[in-house]
Amino acid sequence: MALIEAFKQLLGDTAVLTHEDDLAGLTEDWRGRYSAPALCAVLPASTEQVAAVVRLCVEHGVPVLPQGGNTSLCGGATPSGQGTAPVIVALTRMRRIRSLDPVNNTMVVDAGCVLATIHEAAAAAGRLYPVSLGAEGSCQIGGNIATNAGGTGVLRYGNTRDNVLGVEVVLPDGTIWDGLYALRKNNTGYDLKHLFIGSEGTLGIITGAVLKLHPLPTAEAVAWLAVDTPQQALDVLGLFQAACNSRLSAFELMNARQIELVLEQVPGRRCPVAQVDTWHVLVELSDTGEPQELAAAMQAVLERALEAGLISDGVVASSEAQRKAMWLVRHSVSEANKKAGVGLTSDSAVPVSVVPAFIEQAMAAVRAIVPDLTFIIVGHMGDGNIHLIPFFSFAAWDAMPDRDVVGQRIRRAMNDVASALRGTFSAEHGIGRTLTGEMSRYKPPIELTLMRAVKEAFDPLGLFNPGRVLPPAASEDIRRAAPVSSPPIATSHRGD
Repeated sequence: MALIEAFKQLLGDTAVLTHEDDLAGLTEDWRGRYSAPALCAVLPASTEQVAAVVRLCVEHGVPVLPQGGNTSLCGGATPSGQGTAPVIVALTRMRRIRSLDPVNNTMVVDAGCVLATIHEAAAAAGRLYPVSLGAEGSCQIGGNIATNAGGTGVLRYGNTRDNVLGVEVVLPDGTIWDGLYALRKNNTGYDLKHLFIGSEGTLGIITGAVLKLHPLPTAEAVAWLAVDTPQQALDVLGLFQAACNSRLSAFELMNARQIELVLEQVPGRRCPVAQVDTWHVLVELSDTGEPQELAAAMQAVLERALEAGLISDGVVASSEAQRKAMWLVRHSVSEANKKAGVGLTSDSAVPVSVVPAFIEQAMAAVRAIVPDLTFIIVGHMGDGNIHLIPFFSFAAWDAMPDRDVVGQRIRRAMNDVASALRGTFSAEHGIGRTLTGEMSRYKPPIELTLMRAVKEAFDPLGLFNPGRVLPPAASEDIRRAAPVSSPPIATSHRGD
């Protein structure tokens, strides 16, 4: 094919993947739920090569699918199987840290840099890049920015959007926009970078970014707590917020079933407290002061929580090894769930004050559809982002009639509860193709109109990651009036 030959002349034969075996890790998402063919995958090594690839795709009318670490949970980074097979533009060869300015507290990176590498480079300079995810060993910063990833540090530092000062983007006509401004203040018209942060590759390919760095904490205090109810966890959160303010960097909530799965499925993990059959909270304080001061602050809050009867057990990490072991349990949830069964992950965020109500009401709504269903609950309680996961064994899921319809009803029930509580159906995972129907149901029509206008302005040919984020305009009225049709919930024996 002429386009593939043009890619080979531009990039070299080894940077153009066409064989099925070479494409296998790029055309299927990491959970095995979405898989479809691609025309090929290209591996450019520079922004200029990305721009040249885009111009060739436009010339031949072939869709462009940008891909980072392929850790999407919403089917946003793999081919859809609809329309013309796309060209996957993978940025795995673009992993250069271009510069690091410790005085300005900024780092300029290629979009293909793995998040863990960015953490290491920042720490070596005595700085912190605070976005932390369970997939940080494989996810790429370009994908993080394209999905506005959240993670465990949002409570203190905000999500990805709050930690990006500038971006470099290849636009859908092959033009390069150099928006790599390392400025805290830049009041010169529309702040264009925010159009691309969270756009999931539908408006352009992010090839570089200026990241905001923070002082590297010199002291950390981590505790694992057992509580009887989510309301008690919320009350403990209030105590920490009142006493510790900005030193509170994480407050994570997990239910007993989630911990059980981690212990069952991931070797080397253990529960820090004796009682597994309870609700679990992982809380972290961090600061640049003395460790003893932070430890004292942690101890003081825990004593008040004990006196108030809010916690039934708790362990404070006494070493760095214990701190890492606690976080390993938290970061092992996706691996454990994937091995154990099929989970219908939700990505709801509600006001922090109504998290217990959301959990109770959403579980009741789902059990009205499938009685006695098991739930996995894991979430960033400090910022209101709760992943409520109805969970099926492989056998139960395979035996369920009309499972895709049931799965969609379950998702809709959870999202309806979140919406009624003034929350959202997507907080940190993005929309991809899984949630385009929810965009029609929950987004005001004027918002969809504005989004479509932006998409049309940037990508009038509709070649950039088509079928993602925005629902088809022609079917919007139908979608609002009837149950939304969605892609299959699961296509293999893997879970969340």
